[in-house]
Amino acid sequence: MSTIHDVAELAKVSVATVSRVLNNHPSVSTKARLAVQEAIAQLNYQPNANAQALAVQNTDTIGVVVTDVTDAFFAILVKAVDKVAEKHNKTILIGIGYHHAEKEREAINTLLRKRCSCLVVHSKALSDKELSDYLDNVKGMVIINRVIKGYENRCVSLDNQKGTYIATEMLIRHGHKKIAYIGSNHAIFDEIERRSGYLEALKAHHYPIVEHAITHNSPDFEGGEQAMIDLLSYNKDLTAVVAYNDSMAAGAISVLNENNIKVPSHFSIIGFDDMPIARYLIPKLTTIRYPIDLMATYAANLALSLVEPKIETPPVIQFNPTLVRRFSVESIN
Repeated sequence: MSTIHDVAELAKVSVATVSRVLNNHPSVSTKARLAVQEAIAQLNYQPNANAQALAVQNTDTIGVVVTDVTDAFFAILVKAVDKVAEKHNKTILIGIGYHHAEKEREAINTLLRKRCSCLVVHSKALSDKELSDYLDNVKGMVIINRVIKGYENRCVSLDNQKGTYIATEMLIRHGHKKIAYIGSNHAIFDEIERRSGYLEALKAHHYPIVEHAITHNSPDFEGGEQAMIDLLSYNKDLTAVVAYNDSMAAGAISVLNENNIKVPSHFSIIGFDDMPIARYLIPKLTTIRYPIDLMATYAANLALSLVEPKIETPPVIQFNPTLVRRFSVESIN
């Protein structure tokens, strides 16, 4: 299926020019308009009707696409967007993607059909090219937790690699030499970045990668339990682990307790995200804070500013992970 990028390439114009032609903008020259129209005919390009409708219709609804509303991380994201919407007398509609491209596409298109004027989209399965097409056509769309090349000013993200680097380095500074990593089995960039941060910290401190010290499972309590069981099955001298998120860390802690391995006196663990559960585990979980509430607030304000001139565009902010010290890490003897 042809895309707006294909039309632009064939017509030898920019994607923005194609978009202006599709929306019958008067600023396009006759030559460019004819070139685009010929390319559309040649490629049998079918514009996204939802996006075109949104380009000329403004409503008081903000659309939010998340992976799973039952996950505390996404619940916080939605709540932050809702607070911004309420401040501007708007409402929100929610779409769920479940880490599947078809579901994410369906969620975005459904929200567009409902004439949402703005979209805050958390998409991990759709390709950069498809998201670029949406961004070209949907003026008020912002991507969160991902960066699309060429659209950096409409993407809100965090340096995941830095987060696990900080976590691993903390364990190293506490004397741990046999450090494992529990990762997500979802094929998403977050996992690649977090695993990379762990490996980079080991490399920077000249630590060898321990065989069978990296394992992957579902990014939830059950996945953390199974991942910790696998690590203990393969290794007898591990003293610490960096977990992909707090849920996996919680599952890992339960397995350690069941095996009479006390945290942190016998084993240290660091999570990621700083979800509410981190404060209520025993011991309270040391973790990397992912400021999703601040990021979602920024993303919602940015989306609104793109379609409503009276709303000031927020200044560009670099969001960074920070270490939250609690009681699940202890120096090794």
